[in-house]
Amino acid sequence: MYQPGETYDDIREAVGKLCAEFPASYWRALDREMAYPAAFVQALTEAGWLGALIPENFGGSGLPLSAAAVILEEIHRSGGNAGACHAQMYTMGTLLRHGSEAQKTQYLPKIADGTLRLQAFGVTEPSSGTDTGALRTTAKRNGSNYVINGQKIWTSRAEHSDLMLLLARTTPLEEGMKKTQGLSVLLVDMREALGNGLTLRPIRTMMNHATTEVFFDNLRVPAENLIGEEGKGFRYILSGMNAERILIASECIGDAKWFIEHSVAYAKDRQVFDRPIGQNQGIQFPIAKAYANMRAAELMVKEALALYENGSNPGAEANMAKMLAADASNEAANVAVQTHGGFGFAEEYDVERKFRETRLYQVAPISTNLILSYLAEHVLDLPRSY
Repeated sequence: MYQPGETYDDIREAVGKLCAEFPASYWRALDREMAYPAAFVQALTEAGWLGALIPENFGGSGLPLSAAAVILEEIHRSGGNAGACHAQMYTMGTLLRHGSEAQKTQYLPKIADGTLRLQAFGVTEPSSGTDTGALRTTAKRNGSNYVINGQKIWTSRAEHSDLMLLLARTTPLEEGMKKTQGLSVLLVDMREALGNGLTLRPIRTMMNHATTEVFFDNLRVPAENLIGEEGKGFRYILSGMNAERILIASECIGDAKWFIEHSVAYAKDRQVFDRPIGQNQGIQFPIAKAYANMRAAELMVKEALALYENGSNPGAEANMAKMLAADASNEAANVAVQTHGGFGFAEEYDVERKFRETRLYQVAPISTNLILSYLAEHVLDLPRSY
């Protein structure tokens, strides 16, 4: 049994060994072809790491969120990218917390052993962005089914998922209703839906991130696939967002450590004017500052984890952890490029690839500006700005 404050050295070592089997050349080749790391995800699944948060009675490891954070951090610190599979850790939480016993028994063991992949999370829409209450995708009850129509965007890993957690409007928005009322969560079996009302359109991005636009055209989903109660879906999704932010923050900490370690190694090795460039304070100071900011962000992640695991609601801490960690990894990425000079832009050094990957987290899963708005309103009691 893991205790609060556990460092998980055994997990770090085991995940590190697995990642060593997928060196930089593996990720470089995938990035070049914009290909999905199927072999890596399969290895993680077989080792049980993607089922870490699923309770043991459903075939998982039953580990706390802090253990999952370590798993994702180590993947990124090794030079990999957990963005291909991290959603399974927090999307399955909605099923675990709010699904029926029959749903949990049917799906969780298969998610744990990799028989089913729950990677797709259908929330964001082109017209609403992060204004989730303004989404337009509808799910109308018709006998024993819900009929779904609408569109989602930035639904990552949809091409590599068997199941999708979908947030849709089941009650029309009327005057006097809060925008977040009348939304419901449905579990969509994408294997049956593709070609039968579900269409995917891949979106190429600046980094190798398998994301898509999703179209629903009279897609029929069994009513038994409703998660929890109809109309309470926004609350169900919201309850998993603290975990999402904390886990993403952990990935950013891993990225920052990768950039700092590679900057230090290069600064020691690179000789210019008959001396290592790391001897120059102009090189030292930015790396040292990046390290200090990474450590500060890491402590906020630990604070958020401690609050989460003792049952508190770490809304502010989870948001701050995500923002500070994303800022720290972004700063460390800039420092790594500057330290490497021209080689920072060369594919073979992997700095430019990791630079592109970590830049995403200034924007997703929630932008820095919205986190600042949250803190201003909910912590500092300033007037709502949106």
